[in-house]
Amino acid sequence: MDERNRLSRRDFIKITTLGTIALSIPAGSLSFFEGCTTVHHKKTIFFLEKEIKLVEAIAEQIIPTDEWLGGREAGVVNFLDLQLIGPYRRFQEDYHKGLTALQNTCENKFQSKFENLSWDKQTDVLLKMEAGKLDGDVWSKGFSKYYFELLRSHCLQGYYGSPRHGGNKNYVSYKMIGIDDPPIIGENRDGI
Repeated sequence: MDERNRLSRRDFIKITTLGTIALSIPAGSLSFFEGCTTVHHKKTIFFLEKEIKLVEAIAEQIIPTDEWLGGREAGVVNFLDLQLIGPYRRFQEDYHKGLTALQNTCENKFQSKFENLSWDKQTDVLLKMEAGKLDGDVWSKGFSKYYFELLRSHCLQGYYGSPRHGGNKNYVSYKMIGIDDPPIIGENRDGI
């Protein structure tokens, strides 16, 4: 047999595994996997359309743009959107509840959505949230502080984590702190 046409054991296992996975996916589920070649997607899966700009503004407040990309441009919202249908699924209700409460608070106090407020007003709102000083029933019993910590923690994970999870677009945080891009698994730096 010609050596060039021969499959290695590793290649055989990869093909067999992919075939098994493909056969086990129900036909209606395939739309979930659209765009899997890239983790950054344009269409949200978890967030409602009305929440996207709000979450982008929060991410930008937590990780502001300076000489490096901030939370918005680094894909933190993409990270959150993907994680909230996976490992962070247990936080789904908290996210929707908190985002709705934040918008309601801003509209009641400033007659404007959070994302349309000035930078300083956005900062003030988030500082009050962090300190547990936002008014309203939703924010009582420590939810304000809890929700701020949740947002901050998840935004930082999206910014500093591996791009394979949906954030840290183009390895921006790795470059910022001087870490080399990790090699793609199964390939060396020369792409071989």
